Amino acid sequence: MTAATRVPAKPAEPLKPVRREGSSLVEKILRMRSLGILAALAVLVLVTTAKNSSFLSSQSIRDLLLAASIVAVLVVGQTVVMITKNIDLSVGSVLGLSAFAAGSVMHGSPDLPIFVGILAGIAVGAVCGLVNAVLVRFGGVPALVVTLGTMYIFRGVAYFWAGGEQITADEMPASFLDLGTASILGVPILVLIAVLAIVATGVYLGRYRSGRDLYAIGSNTQAAELAGISVGKRTLGAFAFSGAMAGVAGVMFAARFGTVDAAAGNGYELNVIAAAVVGGVAVVGGVGTIWGAALGALLLTTINSALPVLQIDQFWQQAIVGALILIAIAADRIAAVRAAQQLRKRSAHVD
Repeated sequence: MTAATRVPAKPAEPLKPVRREGSSLVEKILRMRSLGILAALAVLVLVTTAKNSSFLSSQSIRDLLLAASIVAVLVVGQTVVMITKNIDLSVGSVLGLSAFAAGSVMHGSPDLPIFVGILAGIAVGAVCGLVNAVLVRFGGVPALVVTLGTMYIFRGVAYFWAGGEQITADEMPASFLDLGTASILGVPILVLIAVLAIVATGVYLGRYRSGRDLYAIGSNTQAAELAGISVGKRTLGAFAFSGAMAGVAGVMFAARFGTVDAAAGNGYELNVIAAAVVGGVAVVGGVGTIWGAALGALLLTTINSALPVLQIDQFWQQAIVGALILIAIAADRIAAVRAAQQLRKRSAHVD
């Protein structure tokens, strides 16, 4: 009797990941926007350099990067908040309060190590961020309204603390001011701080589950809760992080400019939000990257530096920034509509 030959079972093929057409479209649009920002930067620099060759001098580039570094650090925190479908209008006021806190510590106790003043500024920023977080989370009030109120409250605290006075560079230790002028291998320390914040936050959002949870919250808060994501905890963390980043920016501001008063950082909040939106961070949440937002910060800073060289009136500078915001919002809307259409087509095909 011949033994039956056993045919080995064919190994199961690995499951192929389902490609989400809508997400793919949004990613393509974000990549195109980043390329568009780079192209706009190149054209702007070329035109401005043709008008004034000193625009690309080493000192001009250094000043541009220093200005962009402060805005970029603020944008890092703002992006994390906006991804969760919230917004933080208080970052400019928090920067001013943190800058005055760091300056006051260094002015009052010049013999202290500079890291004490740095920690003081960051701590003040983090506390302000926590105040925003608690009010948004437990107050049941939209973040736009809460942070609009705290923007004025924090600014009022800064004016009360300053009492109409200002801290000047000659009243702070040289070691603290060196933070705003020193370089490592020719790169300003403040720029390195901004790059570190951008890279660390970008990696966190892209590779860690808690970072990806923020996108889920911004895309659909109810679905995120049903999936077991701690929406309240993540929201608290996002606002606290934004406040801490504003505190870092405040310390950078104080070290760079030396002179600090209660008006420090006034108006920064709109530039920061504009940079994030232009860089691809959706105002409706759930979409955007730190990398794109950082490019947006660099573009807007370059615009603010280039347009005066081109002898364009300040009104048109603001109008151009406003137009960029509207264009970016329109692009987000088009991307959202196209993504929804692609998902509906895919769903109909599966059925």
